[in-house]
Amino acid sequence: MALVFGSLQLGLLYGLLAMGIYITFRILNIPDLTAEGSFTFGLAVSAAFTVAGHPILGIVFAILAGALAGAVTGFLQTGCKIHPILAGILTMSGLYTVNLCIMGSSSNLSLIANDTLFKLSYDLFGADKDVCKLIVSAIAVILVVAVLVVFFKTHIGLCIRATGDNEEMVKASSIDINVTKILALAISNGSIALCGGLISQYQGFADINSGVGILVVGLASVIIGELFTRKRSVTAGLISAIIGSVAYRFIVALAMSSSFFPAYALKLVSAVIVGIALAIPAIKGFQETRKLKKAQKASYTETVTAQQKGDR
Repeated sequence: MALVFGSLQLGLLYGLLAMGIYITFRILNIPDLTAEGSFTFGLAVSAAFTVAGHPILGIVFAILAGALAGAVTGFLQTGCKIHPILAGILTMSGLYTVNLCIMGSSSNLSLIANDTLFKLSYDLFGADKDVCKLIVSAIAVILVVAVLVVFFKTHIGLCIRATGDNEEMVKASSIDINVTKILALAISNGSIALCGGLISQYQGFADINSGVGILVVGLASVIIGELFTRKRSVTAGLISAIIGSVAYRFIVALAMSSSFFPAYALKLVSAVIVGIALAIPAIKGFQETRKLKKAQKASYTETVTAQQKGDR
């Protein structure tokens, strides 16, 4: 039962990360590597405010911090004409020092003795701790999904979607694509930083290396989620990202709960799961191509057979 609750809680929380990555990789169609930096940025900001006795403000400022990081990456891409991948790396690298400063030059910050959003929920809901954590995680995800779904149906949201689909067409429509890119990157990294902020309060500490490899995990969640939904609307995409995140956490938990894998094999297990998830689209494409070739071969054989019978 603990495995189920733990996987659901973490799956929902990391679903915020997956949604942020979905916005850049699927909607905006831009490779953004800021995620590792903005995740830790949100984690550090939330932890610092929590230590100061303001856990709710920590979540709010974590979102703002992530949005600022995304806007910086967007400016580097649009204003300075730096390649998207390099722009993300530059922001991520710079944020390492910023995060250390926020955490008081310490690589680890403990929140054990402080009130967190999850501890406050124990008194508010008066239920079991695992249930309270699940409720808080679910509320956070539902609110973010609702806001994003509504936003992407507004004029500016549709402009962002159009920018990802056909940049040249958007330019011809007198829409400033620089603004749409910066805004989309800000929203994406705001969601990622929110995930980091909640995770720091969930686990009771903030570590400067928490964001290492987080981009690959989020991308794997997006790809796994897409296996469950065929419809490619924005709403379906956001929901599928959450489903993929929960599924990923269950897979990791089941793998690590078996006696076959030692505790220190977590990174290897995660890498294998991510590798399989990333390879699934290629495997499906290979199978479809193979089926098409078989169908063409069968059709050709039938045609030749019919012609031979006709000649006789």
